Amino acid sequence: MFEDKNPELTPISKLGEFGLIKHLTEHFPLVQESSETGVGDDAAVINPNGKRVVLTTDVLAEGVHFNLGYVPLKHLGYKAVVVNLSDIAAMNATPTQILVSLAVSNRFPVEALEELYSGIQTACNHYKVDLVGGDTTSSNAGLVMSITAVGLAEEQELIKRNGAQPNDLLVVTGDLGGAYMGLQILEREHSVFLANPDMQPEMEGFDYILERQLKPEARTDVKAKLEQLGCQPTSMIDVSDGLASEILHLSDQSKVGFRLYEEKIPMDNLTITTADDFNLNPVMTALSGGEDYELLFTIAPEDFEKIRNHPDFTVIGHAVEQNEGNFMVARGSNQLVSLTAQGWDAFLNKEGE
Repeated sequence: MFEDKNPELTPISKLGEFGLIKHLTEHFPLVQESSETGVGDDAAVINPNGKRVVLTTDVLAEGVHFNLGYVPLKHLGYKAVVVNLSDIAAMNATPTQILVSLAVSNRFPVEALEELYSGIQTACNHYKVDLVGGDTTSSNAGLVMSITAVGLAEEQELIKRNGAQPNDLLVVTGDLGGAYMGLQILEREHSVFLANPDMQPEMEGFDYILERQLKPEARTDVKAKLEQLGCQPTSMIDVSDGLASEILHLSDQSKVGFRLYEEKIPMDNLTITTADDFNLNPVMTALSGGEDYELLFTIAPEDFEKIRNHPDFTVIGHAVEQNEGNFMVARGSNQLVSLTAQGWDAFLNKEGE
């Protein structure tokens, strides 16, 4: 895809490591007050002004987390940033800086990396975060990206996974399952293309779920919305590995059980109809699909009235005593279905499986 046969493409060796870093990052201005020194020195300098610093990092490896057969490099750069900013948002903090490290094989010319960094820059501009450092090295295994995100918050603002209490309400933002169904469309059309390169991909009508997969958004807006409502969650996590897996994480950290109501799980109509077309249970795409990057949190029962009519928030269950376990209450029958973590695991799954 990115062979050096085209004489117009620039091999990375022409710029060298430091020349490449300068070339890719020279158009990233610093916009955060807490960013004192960015790319170009031995280390970044951040002045948090007395706030708590929140750090997270994530590695994305070609063939494991993404397939360049159908993932545009610009979308990959954008999504790689979002994945990390979502973790910052799940702490109820404000993302402020990122560091980007790449291991890249010589099949990628400079122009390919420019496209990748174009997506990174689009994300930086959208979320108002600064690129302040990183690293590049060679790779024998395609493209590997590691992004570290930094966020700031006042001590009293931080929300962890361990604060839920019995009777707290379980709330989720947005809708679920769309990213997984977008992946199914991409995988299907990629398989068709490999079998017959003359076939045109059938993507029309699937825009919403394709965007949920290729260009997700981090819910950094939720912090301000909750503040406006005067609502402070008791625990929070982002939905990256599937709703069931995240509920079990909150259960484990908070030492409570949960009751999830199947009929309350928010899903887009396109997600439901596409799942039906693939002979998949739509609810399972929400429970186990992952990559929705919505926020799942708990609130005290007395805060219900504050959020009950808000279009971004859906109450989907409640916490119980730990010894009562974690179950989904089935639609119609009220049968209790045990929640199991069947979300994506990097050491058990490969891209497309």
